[in-house]
Amino acid sequence: MTTNRRRFLTGAAATGAAVAASAVSKVAMAALPEPVIQTSPLTAPPLVPNTGRPYNPMVTLNGWSLPWRMNNGVKEFHIVAEPVVREIAPGMKAHLWGYNGSSPGPTIEAVEGDRVRIFVTNRLPEHTTIHWHGLRLPNGMDGVGGLTQPHIPPGKTFVYEFVVRRSGTFKYHPHADEMVQMAMGMYGMFIAHPRDPKFMAVDRDYGFVLTAFDIEPGSFTPRVSEMLDFNLWTFNSRVFPGIDSMVARLGERVRIRMGNLSMTNHPIHLHGYEFMVTGTDGGWTRESARWNEVTTDIGVGQMRAVEFLADEPGDWAFHCHKSHHTMNAMGHDTPTMIGVDHSGVVKQINKLVPDYMVMGERGMADMAEMEMPIPENTLPMMTGKGPFGPVEMGGMFTVVKVRADQPRGDFKDPGWYRHPAGEVAYEFTGTLPEPARSFAAGGGSMPVARRVEQGVEMRVRKPRGGHNGH
Repeated sequence: MTTNRRRFLTGAAATGAAVAASAVSKVAMAALPEPVIQTSPLTAPPLVPNTGRPYNPMVTLNGWSLPWRMNNGVKEFHIVAEPVVREIAPGMKAHLWGYNGSSPGPTIEAVEGDRVRIFVTNRLPEHTTIHWHGLRLPNGMDGVGGLTQPHIPPGKTFVYEFVVRRSGTFKYHPHADEMVQMAMGMYGMFIAHPRDPKFMAVDRDYGFVLTAFDIEPGSFTPRVSEMLDFNLWTFNSRVFPGIDSMVARLGERVRIRMGNLSMTNHPIHLHGYEFMVTGTDGGWTRESARWNEVTTDIGVGQMRAVEFLADEPGDWAFHCHKSHHTMNAMGHDTPTMIGVDHSGVVKQINKLVPDYMVMGERGMADMAEMEMPIPENTLPMMTGKGPFGPVEMGGMFTVVKVRADQPRGDFKDPGWYRHPAGEVAYEFTGTLPEPARSFAAGGGSMPVARRVEQGVEMRVRKPRGGHNGH
């Protein structure tokens, strides 16, 4: 993956623009490190450290890690808050706000005990700040505009400086006009690696953040005033099939770090394995407090790190278990038409609209298979092709691919799994026996107060009003 670099501020102009969030040394004010800009939506390879303390790098799903420079023993980063264009999935792009050319912003990786100095340049049309979520640091570096620091005005650069006091999984986001700026995609991960690389070591380390957007079909900009009814549920501002797979070699230990900056919880489920929650944004969990799970619920504002031994080869689904979170924008406000015969109506409509198609009589799978026209710059609600046909998913869905022949340290997608003979579900072609049915009502502790009239058909209408409360 190529990385585009450009210098925003240089020389005396940079020095004049640097305004400290709190008192910093003259060394910090002397010059700015060159900002690195990355616009590709693909997963970048791990950033192996070549200076500073050693660590085992993390791979940011559909993202990248920010390079740094060492300055008299201090690890210096440069974050640029700016408008960005993010490809949500092939066929749809969104006009968001982010950092260094992307939403999410680049992952910051440091080591427990590091002193970090982070320059934040504001290229937004309004003021901003950055809050370092979960990190222990001086109060004046916490990034709450108006409370712990002045806001960063447009065109200015502030400096945050602190020591990374504990290892774990953290994130960063604004605490200024927060509803707008976070709804526009401003967030990123902050990974603090252990001082001892052997502590909590794994073979593969992945990370991403859960977010949601409300982008009307055919438009490009999120509705920032939305609080409940979102239509795009994302891993790192991407939806399936635009979310890359996570790959592993058979027998490796895998960690997946997840943070939730959406407005609802997400029960994240992995097929084929049980895992343990080994970390939160409060730190690493004690071994005595861990137990096996296949689904972990991540609340709003929380981080989770889960680990498992990749000892089952295959292509294993990994997704939010709220079913409407694995759909894209076209699924909202679609009436339930299952069992409704509207063929007569279709004939009448076809006289006016020749291309009109029946939708939902037998479920929604037919809609996923039809290449029906949709508005410009949006996505089908269920899409993606697998080796056996349509996957019929969207939103928060991807695949964990475990292979015996995946080279160590290789994160390239190996393609679809080749199943051994006899290990794929198949059609039964024999004679089906008649099902045994019971018509006995069974016993009861109390007599029925009022008999229900026989032959009454029950009709259920889907309630309207969006997805309030999920």
